[in-house]
Amino acid sequence: MISFFLCLAILICGYLFYGKFVDQTFNPDDRETPAVAINDGIDYVVLPQWKLFMIQLLNIAGLGPIFGAISGAMWGPVVFLWITFGTVFAGAVHDYFAGMLSERNNGASISEVTGIYLGMTMKNVMRVFSVILLVMVGTVFAVGPAGLLVKLIGESGATGIWVDKVFWLAVILIYYFIATFISIDKIIGKIYPLFGICLIIMAVGVCFGTLTSGKPMPEIFDHFTNMHMKGMPIWSFMFINVACGAISGFHATQSPLMARCLKSERQGHFVFYGAMVAEGIIALIWAAAACALLGDGANTTGAGGPDTVFEISKITMKGVGMVLAVLGVIACPITSGDTAFRSARLTIADWFKIDQGSWKNRLMLCVPVLGVGAILGFGNAMGKIDYNVIWRYFSWSNQTLAMIVLWAGAMFLVQNKRNYWICAAPATFMSAVSMTYFMMADECLGAIDALNYKNPTGYTIGVVVGLIFAACCLFIFLRAAKKVNAKAAKVA
Repeated sequence: MISFFLCLAILICGYLFYGKFVDQTFNPDDRETPAVAINDGIDYVVLPQWKLFMIQLLNIAGLGPIFGAISGAMWGPVVFLWITFGTVFAGAVHDYFAGMLSERNNGASISEVTGIYLGMTMKNVMRVFSVILLVMVGTVFAVGPAGLLVKLIGESGATGIWVDKVFWLAVILIYYFIATFISIDKIIGKIYPLFGICLIIMAVGVCFGTLTSGKPMPEIFDHFTNMHMKGMPIWSFMFINVACGAISGFHATQSPLMARCLKSERQGHFVFYGAMVAEGIIALIWAAAACALLGDGANTTGAGGPDTVFEISKITMKGVGMVLAVLGVIACPITSGDTAFRSARLTIADWFKIDQGSWKNRLMLCVPVLGVGAILGFGNAMGKIDYNVIWRYFSWSNQTLAMIVLWAGAMFLVQNKRNYWICAAPATFMSAVSMTYFMMADECLGAIDALNYKNPTGYTIGVVVGLIFAACCLFIFLRAAKKVNAKAAKVA
């Protein structure tokens, strides 16, 4: 329990001190924001700071800090360290720069922002990459809550259509279509505070239930080892599986939504950095609950899925409290899934310069985007597509996107003669993580045995290639930074 409270304190102090340092490094000012300058009543709308924070939190807090954190618990309490330090030094920095760089560029989508700082080639790569990722996210965040609803209602003894996963998936996708199509303040700005109440009750309830359960919570200093029952390596599988609980490229696609609604740049620290720290706390709570309540039970097939989430909620919050907890878990992915499809629409609109003030133009983009999501979602619901495969592809592409956005943030800092290491260091780390996973994971190149993870040669090759790739990325960045500085000095 000491480890849990120490990590919780570090997260809070990280927001207060390191988050402030990051904010001062970026140096927000009093310039007119896109929400004020453009204000189209659809996507550019000035919102109160508390709503900005709540919407940002619900946008980014999908299944990752819950499903991902529980999956991370398979490695034992060592996952606390990644959730804590990953959030403070990587995830929150990533989210902050994704939002603030968008704000500095008229609320542009992250693909357009990346192109500004990393070049046209990267812009085109990010355009395709972002849309594919967002559709996968929307699909994952529709299938997950549909499964939880079936599980929750099934426990009450209901039968028929109410326990049909296809039915609930269709209901969720219809809601996604509406939320993607209409003005951001019509549904998202109004119902998210209600979802936020469920989210807060869920986090507090699970935390209190875990601490008072009487079951010992394993300490990091007593279990500083790989506890995965199949021996799956910590590097880099744990970093990828936890995903949104520490750092997530998906957040970079969401931050521009709130960048279009800021009244002042000075709100960035609270809205972007603060929301990610709050998500880190949620992830820490779920990881701690899995370690304490499930023990080796977390090391089962499907750990982190709806059944595991339901079991933890049932143990920590009995009766009505348990129902509210599960509803909070359902709210998380739904409030990320709708904005995922919304972000996909805006990314395509920015790409092809399609005005979104016209309802016909919005409809033209909503139908194909939601259509692809529906095909993937119903394919899973009917047993044609494996949910776990979609999740793994999402996890890897998610962290790769985060890597690219951090490099863009580092280049912005170079161009503005500021401390670029706050972005370059986590960007280098994530470059190694992403490439190592790509080399080793079964759904990618599969350099190690997907069943027992005991191929030392394949593991070594994967790690070495990952480190070399990260070193190359850092070398290219430093060389580019040197050219930028030389050019600036020549102009001066």
